[in-house]
Amino acid sequence: MQMVTRKTRADAWIDQVFSARAARKGAVIRRSIAWIHREVGQDRFFAEVRKRGHRLMQTADQYIVVCHNGPIHILI
Repeated sequence: MQMVTRKTRADAWIDQVFSARAARKGAVIRRSIAWIHREVGQDRFFAEVRKRGHRLMQTADQYIVVCHNGPIHILI
């Protein structure tokens, strides 16, 4: 007998965010903190960012995910 696993709403949301063109190209994605808390929760989001080897920053009410593991320089 084969086990059937169903994606939760949170799983689908994570898949959608990290399959965005910017994420696939190693660019930057940003999302509202409130939206992340509502859709998947902070702990889950942080774990997904770590799992992918990306970097996470916060500014005002947004999380910014740098979708590569290269250096980051804040210039000004």
